[in-house]
Amino acid sequence: FLHRRWTRSDVDNVSKFYATHKAPFNTEYPWPKDLFYDIVEECDGFFPVKIEALPEGTCVNSHVPVFQITAKGKYAGLVTFLETVLCQVWYPTTVATLSRRVRQIVEEGFDRSVDEDRKFLVPSRLRDFGFRGCTCTEQSVVGGCAYLLSFEGSSTMSAAYYAQFMLNGGKAVTCTIPATEHSVMLAWETEREAVENMIDLYGDGIFACVMDSYDYERALREVLPSVARRKTERGDGYLYLRPDSGDPVETVLMALRAGHEVFGSEVNSKGYKVVKGCGVLQGDGINIDGLRRILEA
Repeated sequence: FLHRRWTRSDVDNVSKFYATHKAPFNTEYPWPKDLFYDIVEECDGFFPVKIEALPEGTCVNSHVPVFQITAKGKYAGLVTFLETVLCQVWYPTTVATLSRRVRQIVEEGFDRSVDEDRKFLVPSRLRDFGFRGCTCTEQSVVGGCAYLLSFEGSSTMSAAYYAQFMLNGGKAVTCTIPATEHSVMLAWETEREAVENMIDLYGDGIFACVMDSYDYERALREVLPSVARRKTERGDGYLYLRPDSGDPVETVLMALRAGHEVFGSEVNSKGYKVVKGCGVLQGDGINIDGLRRILEA
C-alpha cells in the first residue's frame, strides 16, 4: 500500500467512489482530488512524504513514538492519509511485546531452577501454534515473525518460511518437532499403539504425544509405563507429554510426576528434579499469568 504508484485512472476511480459514498440526499464526500492529480503529475505517482521509524525489533518504553510522517507545503495534509495504514503496526508490536515479556518470565524461571549449562534451551521454551487463530495467512506471517524476535520454536510454518527466505537469506530461523494431535491418536486401536508408532518413527529424537484423547490420568498411569521399555530401547530420544485439557497447573504437575515415576529423574545443582528423557508440552489454556503459576508450582 505504501509503495504503490498512483495513476490518473486511480484518481478517477476514487473520485467516482467518493461521489457515491454518501448518505441519501447528502452532499458529495469531500476529498482533495486535485492534490492527488498533482501527485501523479508532479511526483510520478508516489506520495511526497518522509517516513522515519525505529528499527524493527527495537525495545522501547510505552509512549515512545515508533514512527513519524512529515511532508511539506501543499502535501502536508497527506500525513493523515497514511496514519491508518501505518498504525497497523500495533499488531506485530503487541505480539512482540507479549513474547518478550514471556521470555523474561521463562528466563527468571531458568535462573531459579535450571543449571547454567542448560540455559541454551530458553529460546525453545515457548512454541507458536497461533496460525489457526489468525484471520488470514498474511496475519500469521506478520504475527509469527514478531514472535520470533524472542523465541525460536514455531509451528506457524507460514511465518517460519517467510522469516527464513525473505528476511534471513535462506538461513533457518525457527524449528519444530514431530507431534501427534487427537485425530492421530484416535486413528489407532489404542493409545499405546499410537505412542509406540511415534517411538518407532521418532524415538531417537525429540517428539510429542497428546495424552488426553480418552482419559488423561489413565494414559499417564497405564499407557506411559507400558511404552517405557520400548522408548528406552529405541535410544536417547526425548518424549514430551502433552496435556490438552483441564487445569494447566494440575495437568503439568501430573505429567511431571508420571514421567518421574516411569523414567526416573536426577537432581540438578539447584536442587530440582529433572526427569530423564521426558518433559511436558502444555499448549491448552496458556496465558502470561497461567505461565507464571506453572513455573511457580
